[in-house]
Amino acid sequence: MTPAIDLSFTDQELSRDAWAGELRTIGDAHGFYEEIGQEHTALFVKSGKTLIISFENLDHVYEKGNRLPWGFEFVQKQGWSILGMMAHGWTWYRDEDVFAFFNRLRDEGFFKQFDRVVFYGASMGGYAACAFSAACPGATVIAISPQASLDRDLCSWERRYHTVWSRDFTSQYGYAPEMSATAKYVYLFYDPLEPPDAMHAALFQNPNVIKYKCRFQGHRIASGFVKMGILKKVVTACVNGSLDRQSFYTLLRARRNFKRYMRELMQRINEKKNPMRVSIVASHVLAQGRAPVFRRQKNAADKLLRKRGMIPPGDIV
Repeated sequence: MTPAIDLSFTDQELSRDAWAGELRTIGDAHGFYEEIGQEHTALFVKSGKTLIISFENLDHVYEKGNRLPWGFEFVQKQGWSILGMMAHGWTWYRDEDVFAFFNRLRDEGFFKQFDRVVFYGASMGGYAACAFSAACPGATVIAISPQASLDRDLCSWERRYHTVWSRDFTSQYGYAPEMSATAKYVYLFYDPLEPPDAMHAALFQNPNVIKYKCRFQGHRIASGFVKMGILKKVVTACVNGSLDRQSFYTLLRARRNFKRYMRELMQRINEKKNPMRVSIVASHVLAQGRAPVFRRQKNAADKLLRKRGMIPPGDIV
C-alpha cells in the first residue's frame, strides 16, 4: 500500500481564492489541479493503483471543515488515488468542457495506469458517476440516489430540480443508464418509498446493476450512511467487490439507532390503527436517550392502548 500523503489544510480561515490556491498546490505536488471551464474543477492526487473518482458540489466542499473533496482523507488512508470532481453549482456536470475533460482522459490512456477505477457520487454526483463511467469501460460505479436523466421529455415527472431544466441531457454522456452499461458493476442505493428516486432507479435495467433498497432513508441516503458510520464500509466493500445483500443489510442494521430513520418509520405508521407499534418504536428510541417528540408519541399511543384495554409496552402487569 502506498503511504498516505499529508493533505492537511491550515486551520486558518481562507478566502475562496486562497483555498483554490491550496488545492492547486496539492495538485501540483501530487497530481494535478485543473479548472474545467467556468463551472467545474478537478483535483487529482496520485497514490495507489486504485482510482476513486468522486463528484460533488464545490460550495459544499468549501463549506466543510477540511475543505477537501469527499473522501480525500479516507481514500488516502486506503492507499488509493483520487480524482475529485467539483461543480460550482447545481450543474449535474452537463458542460461541454467536462465532456472534453473526460474524453481527453480516455483518449490519453489516463485510466489505464490503474488496476481499478471507481466512480462515486450521490444525487447529482450519482448521476455524474453513472454517466461519466462511459469514459472508462470496466469501471465500478457507486451511485447513491442517482438520477437517470433530467431531460424534460424523458423524465417529465421529476419536479425537484428546476434549476437544471435548461441544460441539455440528450448529448454526450447524457442518459446515465445507457452510459453505465459498460461498467463492471453499478451499485445503486435508493429508497423505494421515495417515488422520484424509485422511478429513476427503475430506469437502470442493465444486468450489471445491483440495487440495494434503503427503505425509510429518503433521498439523503449518503448523509444517513455517514451518520450511521457505515458509508466508508459500504464504499470499501464496493471497491473490493465484496458487498452482497447479506453484508449490506447487516451494516444497515445501524439504522435502528439513527433518529432520522426512526422518524421516517414513525411517520409511516398509522397511530390510530397501530398504537402498539408506535409505542414499541418510540420506546426503542427513548431507551437510547432524550427524544421529546418520541416521548409525546409514546404517551399518546399508550393512552389509546389503555383506552382499548390493552397493556402498553413497559407497563408492569
